[in-house]
Amino acid sequence: MTFLGYKLEPRTKPPGQVVFLYSFAAVLVALIITGFIFMAYGLNPFSAYATIIQKTLLNWRGFSQVLLKSVPILLAGVGLVLAFRAQFWNIGAEGQILAGAAAAAGVALFLPLPAPLTLPAMFLAGFIAGGLWGFLPAILKVRLGVNEIITTLMMNYIMLYIVRWLINGPWKGKLVRGFSESDKFPAQAVLPTFVGTRLNWPTLGIAILFVFFIFFLLSRMKLGFEIRMMGESPEAAHYAGVSFLTTTVLLVLLSAGAAGLAGVGEIAGIHKKLLEPTSISQGFGYTAIIVALLARGNPLATLATALLLGWVFASGDVMKVALRLPDQMTGVINGLLLLCIICIEPLLRYRLVRTKALPNSKFKETV
Repeated sequence: MTFLGYKLEPRTKPPGQVVFLYSFAAVLVALIITGFIFMAYGLNPFSAYATIIQKTLLNWRGFSQVLLKSVPILLAGVGLVLAFRAQFWNIGAEGQILAGAAAAAGVALFLPLPAPLTLPAMFLAGFIAGGLWGFLPAILKVRLGVNEIITTLMMNYIMLYIVRWLINGPWKGKLVRGFSESDKFPAQAVLPTFVGTRLNWPTLGIAILFVFFIFFLLSRMKLGFEIRMMGESPEAAHYAGVSFLTTTVLLVLLSAGAAGLAGVGEIAGIHKKLLEPTSISQGFGYTAIIVALLARGNPLATLATALLLGWVFASGDVMKVALRLPDQMTGVINGLLLLCIICIEPLLRYRLVRTKALPNSKFKETV
């Protein structure tokens, strides 16, 4: 319908600069709204943001915390980009992170291996476990048409309670008193870190390499072409002979496996034991959804979007300690980001165009 000489017209595909500008505007609006929340707590928003930036971006120790929080959501986020490109709405990265962590803990605690093989075996076990945790929803979707949003979300809670059962039952530490956690990992099962920080460089390197691998897969490989075709035109994919079962299973194994790798990095690089699942993943799997949505299907863009969300997580620690704000502020900012991203979707799907007015009329109506 047109009004006052203008109408909404569907876009075939929004230009890259339009996507960037609107996404940037969404982030900016979320941060402005956060500033008003600071004011509600009696804080000057400019001073609050200055404190956050100074403690997170202007010194190495603070920036290392940003990177530390960015790594798991980068791995999970780029995996979700792959799944979303095929219109497979994987909401189960949180459970897949925990599956990878549990598998890696099993290797560290119970599988005697030569020291040089322990860490590679942990990463391999975490990748396989994360991938397998996404396998059942993939089969249910392709074979029975079951909504993957529901199944992947349910799998998150199943894995959460499995980990809790392990740390309170068969894997509970023999020397642990008063806590639900496993024994400490042996030295050969602990990832090396940058000096003076908790940031482990192996997982950071794996995350960056995985981003470029997914980019290459989507742009240069046959599997990537089939994934893109499934997402953009399922009918054309059927006509071209794409196997939906094989392609869906492979993409889910890669997507969920990436989240599993994030789980390995968390327990082998930071905690050095299996412990309460909400301590292993502080909502990283859910935040990865925002990373993937902001990236708009571009794996390379996750390098920037994950860094932004990593900054939000690191800022949460600063807000809690330096600004004396509630722990929930990180979740509030993440929620505002997601809301603003959703709100700009109509602007990306449609554009406002001028129409020719009818003679002797200031506006015309069309359907």
